[in-house]
Amino acid sequence: MVCERSPEVDFDFLLDPIRARVEGEWVCALGTTLGADNGIGVAAALSVADDPEAMHGPLEILLTVEEELGLRGALQLDGSLLEGKILLNLDSEDPAFYVGCAGATDTVGHFRVHSTAAPGGRVGEVVVSGLSGGHSGLSILGNPANAIKLLASVLGALRSSGVEFGLLGLRGGNSRNAIPREARAALWVTEGLWTAVAEVVRRQEALFVEEFAGVEADLRIEWRELSRQNAHNIWERADRERILDTLLACPHGVLAMSRTIAGLVETSNNLAMLESSGDEVTVSTLARSSSALSLDAISCQVAAVFRLAGAAAEVHHGYPGWQPNLESSLLLRAIEVHERLFGRRPPVKAIHAGLECGVIGQKVKGVDAISFGPTIEGAHTPAERVHVGSVVAFYRLLTGLLEELARPIASRQTRASLPVPSLDLP
Repeated sequence: MVCERSPEVDFDFLLDPIRARVEGEWVCALGTTLGADNGIGVAAALSVADDPEAMHGPLEILLTVEEELGLRGALQLDGSLLEGKILLNLDSEDPAFYVGCAGATDTVGHFRVHSTAAPGGRVGEVVVSGLSGGHSGLSILGNPANAIKLLASVLGALRSSGVEFGLLGLRGGNSRNAIPREARAALWVTEGLWTAVAEVVRRQEALFVEEFAGVEADLRIEWRELSRQNAHNIWERADRERILDTLLACPHGVLAMSRTIAGLVETSNNLAMLESSGDEVTVSTLARSSSALSLDAISCQVAAVFRLAGAAAEVHHGYPGWQPNLESSLLLRAIEVHERLFGRRPPVKAIHAGLECGVIGQKVKGVDAISFGPTIEGAHTPAERVHVGSVVAFYRLLTGLLEELARPIASRQTRASLPVPSLDLP
């Protein structure tokens, strides 16, 4: 799961149990991510294996680790361990059949900074908070604010206004695949410029509140005083400038829409994490694309931005995309089952996020795959929740499809007569 918590919540994901609760028709957690993504898929798979009323043929249950860190478990899978050629991937977040996804690449920049002792003056921090964040693949089309980008814009506005400041440290974001909700910068200023900084911060907050009206209702940018104990060494001006310019230049958001699937994001980049410690600053990004060429291009672009600023750039090629097969026998049978159970045609979609089907398809030749799940909202944020009624329908669909797959496959003539589905809007 993605481990995100609200800033006011004291919670250790390595030690503390998730505090789940029911609110109306939803299950959520108190101040943290819930883990329905993808605990609910694991629960459904294990339930089928233990359900005396479930009818199915031989089953293999594949549970992979570190999916949220870049599908690492799937990438290390020995495909010879599996015999099945039908893959039901229980890792989707709305009641649809998914048949395609984007690939992803991580690009990380490592900067070295030089510093000098902070002279007399005051120490404060600019804090960006209250943003909605969200899954960097699913939520990015809505263009939510990125806390790191907003923080860089505030510092850029201070620079443009002629307000002299020293930079002591930076931090923002918690997860590679979550849009940053919070970011902060520790600054040193002279006594006489304290009010000038506060005025620039107020002005920038007002501009961003207007810019993101209707999207970021709780956006806040604050200027807070810190104890002089936080007056660590001030970065040299040249280091401050090149790192600030990097954050301003690094692309973030939707970069291209699909030319073939209306409404689907093809390529995006998430400026995900920013961390300074001692004399090192690390900037992490995650690019996604359903085009291998575009994925390579945006990774090269981000790496070039880092190198031009004097950083050491690392490109970690994550996982491939999954190309839709609308003539899949499994998809056609799944649609039949859904129509029989619920009396309506299910949506068929591709997603601008990572699914393990493409990776497993490379490991197990000839595998036919679809992905589906219940309704999960707010994944990768403390607002994550799963709809109870949709879980019931999801499990009913899973058991119904397994029962269908245990029967002999229909004749070629009957199968060929079924209409080929089309992709729905995301």
